Amino acid sequence: MAATGPKSAKYIFVTGGVTSSLGKGIIASSLAKLLQARGLSVTIQKFDPYINIDPGTLNPYEHGECYVTDDGAETDLDLGHYERFLNRPTSQANNITTGRIYNNVITRERRGDFLGKTVQVVPHITDEIKRNIRLLGDTGQYDIVITEIGGCVGDIESLPFVEAVRQLKFELGEKDTLVIHLTLVPYLQSAGELKTKPTQHSVRMLLENGVQPDIIVCRTEHPLPQDIRRKIALFCNVQVSSVIEAADASTIYDVPLLMQKERLDQRALYMMDIYNDKDADLDEWKSFLGRLKNPGDTVKVGLVGKYVELKDAYKSIAEAFIHAGAQNECKVQLEWIQSETLVDENHCAEVLSALDAVLVAPGFGERGIQGKINAVRLAREKGIPFLGICLGMQMAVIEYARNVMGIADAHSTEMEPETANPVISLMAGQKDVTNKGGTMRLGSYTCKLKRDSLAHKIYGKATIQERHRHRYEFNNDYLAQFEKAGLRPTGINPDTGLVEIVELANHPWFVGVQFHPELKSTVLNPHPLFVKFVGAALAYNRQKENAPLSATTDATSGMETTPVETAEVIG
Repeated sequence: MAATGPKSAKYIFVTGGVTSSLGKGIIASSLAKLLQARGLSVTIQKFDPYINIDPGTLNPYEHGECYVTDDGAETDLDLGHYERFLNRPTSQANNITTGRIYNNVITRERRGDFLGKTVQVVPHITDEIKRNIRLLGDTGQYDIVITEIGGCVGDIESLPFVEAVRQLKFELGEKDTLVIHLTLVPYLQSAGELKTKPTQHSVRMLLENGVQPDIIVCRTEHPLPQDIRRKIALFCNVQVSSVIEAADASTIYDVPLLMQKERLDQRALYMMDIYNDKDADLDEWKSFLGRLKNPGDTVKVGLVGKYVELKDAYKSIAEAFIHAGAQNECKVQLEWIQSETLVDENHCAEVLSALDAVLVAPGFGERGIQGKINAVRLAREKGIPFLGICLGMQMAVIEYARNVMGIADAHSTEMEPETANPVISLMAGQKDVTNKGGTMRLGSYTCKLKRDSLAHKIYGKATIQERHRHRYEFNNDYLAQFEKAGLRPTGINPDTGLVEIVELANHPWFVGVQFHPELKSTVLNPHPLFVKFVGAALAYNRQKENAPLSATTDATSGMETTPVETAEVIG
């Protein structure tokens, strides 16, 4: 190859064993962060073993949030971790599923590309997996591509991916590939000791599929003593220095520093024969952690949604609050409020009285809608800082139409197709859509902000780019009525006229956005909407503290408290 040609990427594969949810995505993100901090160009991709072509049609209870990229890909929530750690956008190429692999192969078979050959898992499916694994590496943009293999080794669904890793390791060579296996070393309270047998069995299963792990990362609740490391190394065919402790952490953002202490990055570079004498520059990361762990005031923010039993359904929102809290040097205490519990207005008033801000979350469907509308009304009438995201913005529009403009039957055609006053309606481009997967308005779009608006003050510029995932929109037939009544559209898509942002001028802080700002918040670039929203919550909290004492109520019913900066472990 000529010296002027594109650089050749090296590949790291992260597999998991014993159980799911060990935190492969966080380990992959942490290693990538360390390598990036050493000056290397790194990206991460996720290969999921389920048959769905993407998570876009999956219920949040099944899979957590659907993370959307700039180019409109509906992806696994781990891509959110990748972006938040690396401060770099991902794309369609960063998340591949079994469904997409088979769909690609079957499409080619129907087209006649295989010239009548029998299409099989090996070599055709595994070849397609390998082609997708190398897509990002072949661009010449990256020194290292980290690939996280979803599921557990031993799952039937994961076998073709593990076989593809085996083949690539053979084809590319030992120095161009590295396999990191994440496993569990449980502590048995009754025996008073750590047990290595699950790790041994997990590695043996990987070996049965022809893949020898190069590094073993051990999730553990207790420190991993040297004799345990030696035992794992002996039975799993790795060097002792390749047995890495991954202890539980108070926040996922500690993990890069824990992995640095364990020298995971040094070990990976050594085994791939990459010379790098730079120390990882993590000064900004440490500064963020310092603010996160040493907050001043505490603010309570109510997250009103219908999936609050599963926190991963709103993963990016929770992380955005962590970033914004650190930026404001305060602790954001999230109150996870099931919107169905707010149908009774008196109870809604009790719950919201204990809060410093209210966020009405995105979602789909009719369940919990009235509770969200009640929450918007209380926040508007009581001057509580309010942020509505996607459906949350649409609920703010409906609430205002009903309770301020006097349009009692105002609704969205999503919930009430025959409503006489569809202030929220199906987008024109969605009316002939029948397939559900990948057909919403997805990805990054331009929004122009009015210069005299709160939105312009928040962003500090007139044009922004934000990510979307929706079918319904503000009905512009009612635009003049809303403006006259005081709910201002302050962010507009310049190409379609779609209303992207609404706000109230006569309210301390009331903003609804059609897009998903949480998807672009990262550790090093907290999203300005969340930063200013938390700042408004702080101001409201201090205002309440300085106000005359009044009777207080117990507002715990219907909500669950989580201090967001300490509520996470690696998994």
